[in-house]
Amino acid sequence: MLRLRLHLVKLVLQLIVVSLPAFAFLIAGYLRHLAVNPFHRPMVFDLRAYVVLLIFTTVAWAFVSNHFGIANPQRIFAYGGKTKKMIVACLVTYVLTVCATFFYRETQFSRTFVVLSCIALLFLTAACQVVFRFVLEGLHRRGKHCLHVLMIGADEFATATANRLLCGQIMPCQISGYVALPGQTISPAARPVHALSDLPALAIGNGLDEAILAIPNPLFAQIPSLLKQLDPLCIPIRAVLDWGEGVKISDQLFDFGGIPMLDLKPTAAESVSYFLAKRIFDLAFSGLVLLLAFPVMAVIAIAIKLTSAGPIFFSQERVGLKGQIFKMYKFRTMRTGIKAADATRAVPDDPRRTKVGAFLRRTSLDELPQFYNVLRGDMSVVGPRPEMLFFVRKFSTELARYNTRHYVKAGITGWAQVNGLRGDTSITERVQYDLYYLRHWSIAFDLQIILLTVFRGLVSKNAY
Repeated sequence: MLRLRLHLVKLVLQLIVVSLPAFAFLIAGYLRHLAVNPFHRPMVFDLRAYVVLLIFTTVAWAFVSNHFGIANPQRIFAYGGKTKKMIVACLVTYVLTVCATFFYRETQFSRTFVVLSCIALLFLTAACQVVFRFVLEGLHRRGKHCLHVLMIGADEFATATANRLLCGQIMPCQISGYVALPGQTISPAARPVHALSDLPALAIGNGLDEAILAIPNPLFAQIPSLLKQLDPLCIPIRAVLDWGEGVKISDQLFDFGGIPMLDLKPTAAESVSYFLAKRIFDLAFSGLVLLLAFPVMAVIAIAIKLTSAGPIFFSQERVGLKGQIFKMYKFRTMRTGIKAADATRAVPDDPRRTKVGAFLRRTSLDELPQFYNVLRGDMSVVGPRPEMLFFVRKFSTELARYNTRHYVKAGITGWAQVNGLRGDTSITERVQYDLYYLRHWSIAFDLQIILLTVFRGLVSKNAY
């Protein structure tokens, strides 16, 4: 996703920039050692004092470099002024560092070392920006890690915006198509063109990452009605803003390669904390569950094999993050030989269930193989429950904002499930609980849902 990619690029650059003082100190120490002690005799110095100095310099550099935009990917491609900002940033950092040494009387720091480290920091910063720009330009040339963008709009303004996206230097993009809006004069360059009525089919299984609403400012009054028509999409929606110079960028309004964009339907999945912290938690938790539950899963597998003919596992296509289709795994709980269409839900006392299957479904033990889906990255431990494709298409036409559930990964358990909304319960209520989860997501909220699942969500009267 666009904002996630920007966040990750910025995070990597910030981590590299913040680590530069440490490398500068190493280089300065080595050069001073060669200059003062060419015969490589052991040098005596207070290591602890220099470590304290490095910590202070790193903290000062983190604030100063952020102020001057040294760690801003957009500034790497700016024309002019970069060298001056790097020099000023290094000088300000070392003025603060030298001032700090006056309050540390226990050690006399080498002036040669301080000057050398300042010069080394300047050259390292310049080299970092050059290398980072080279890497981003290389990715763009090779077309790797492209964002697949659906343009909402098909006139000259939309195609001009698409061309700017294709020429963007921060992240390579690929235009998957254009959606013509009512009354628009379609540009000859807009290919392929889809109608608004095609959105339900486009939303699922087409690998889309972003939807960009590209309409001129005079048409912005139409955005509320357009958003209702864009409900079938399972991806974040942005609006391109062409307000000219002087617009300040805030949290919901962000700059993408010089193109101001406004979040209309943002998602928690684009935050670095969701991408990293939630994924790390998912991997650790799922791995632990599968390890601890392995004996139980082995017993279940043997019971299934001994009591009914057919495979141990059952897989079914479900719809997950961004409307992508994946195979979700469960222990088989129904008899083979009975044709069960994807549009058929289980019902109370379902005759298709095996005896073992009835117990597994009632206790939710049939869901254990889904931790493998979590390891694969198809699902998360916590999130909206994934639905079958037939029901996604059905509910997305009947319920407002239904596909907003697909802005995050589907989960084994969720806020709706721990509040009793499992099985044959109100879909409208379930969607409202899922949307609440999207608005209030945090790792702490995930842990709360897991605990509630353990205490009141595993066994349910609606699980059959």
